Amino acid sequence: MKFFSIRHLTKFRYSDPVSESVMETRMHPRSDSNQRCLSFSLSVSPRCRVFSYRDHLGNNVHHFDIPGEHSQLVIVAEALVEQQSLGAVPHFLHPGAWAQLDALVAEGDYWEMLLPSEFAKPTPALMGLVELFDVRRRDDPLILLREMNEKLYQYFNYVPRSTRVDSPIDEAIQSRNGVCQDFTHTMIALVRHLGIPCRYVSGYFYHGKEHMDRSVSDATHAWAEAFLPHVGWVGFDPTNNLLAHERHIRTAIGRDYADVPPTTGIYRGRSDSELYVAVQVTAFDKAPELDQDMPVPEDWSILVERAQEPPPPPSTLLQLQHMQQQQSSMAAYTPPHKQGCHPERVS
Repeated sequence: MKFFSIRHLTKFRYSDPVSESVMETRMHPRSDSNQRCLSFSLSVSPRCRVFSYRDHLGNNVHHFDIPGEHSQLVIVAEALVEQQSLGAVPHFLHPGAWAQLDALVAEGDYWEMLLPSEFAKPTPALMGLVELFDVRRRDDPLILLREMNEKLYQYFNYVPRSTRVDSPIDEAIQSRNGVCQDFTHTMIALVRHLGIPCRYVSGYFYHGKEHMDRSVSDATHAWAEAFLPHVGWVGFDPTNNLLAHERHIRTAIGRDYADVPPTTGIYRGRSDSELYVAVQVTAFDKAPELDQDMPVPEDWSILVERAQEPPPPPSTLLQLQHMQQQQSSMAAYTPPHKQGCHPERVS
């Protein structure tokens, strides 16, 4: 059994003051399977009232509205998660697994994770990978998925900020460069091509000093889960060529990234925005007492302090410009590139 504390800081800074921000977050870890979220807190600056609900897939969603004028928005999510060891995944399934899978799918419970979605759908580039990887029903489903997981790991170069948050999978497939989001969307599209239900998992990944992981430690992570007979949902992480285990901390599940971004929203005002994100995952062999503060590393305290520093006061000219912008319409969070985008990027 392992315990993980997660700290996730998100800061939006606006070039000119905005008059309102409406935001939805998916940062609260799930409690299911081998994972249990023991505590969670969400701090927002400027202060506001935060509401929550669960969507149809059981994801914890928080949302809030800041109607007053502000030049920056800071969100700090903190969680303590207990992870029990997952049972060993077999190397192969028994004969007849394909037929049993089809029988389960025919019952109609998994159709949503079989259909093409916004970022995981058949494209010319994807069909090229189908041919290159020989993606067809052979062996048994688990053997084939293990093989695809490794082939995607070898095919792609992991290059942070090589794609945008809204990039189609063709960009990563053609350049052979991407981040975990691109690896995962490609994996999902290939698995669904085989008629296997597959879903997107957004969350966090613990990078220990003893592990040689390829993904970065200061961002959220993503991987895929495929449904197989007798073993249920099995997580595949093509970014690191791993099967998901206790170091993978699930926050939300969906058809693809469009369903589960860590942050998404709109603001009122004519202003450019700059995004800053810091993620820190710490492992414990024993859970801290719930009525005590979890230890905070010194570097994290500095990050939070800097993120919450008030912006410099606007000049008189900017104040006049802002007064003229009060009647502006709601501006969508449109990502110009991966690093400074809304919604928040993954690793």
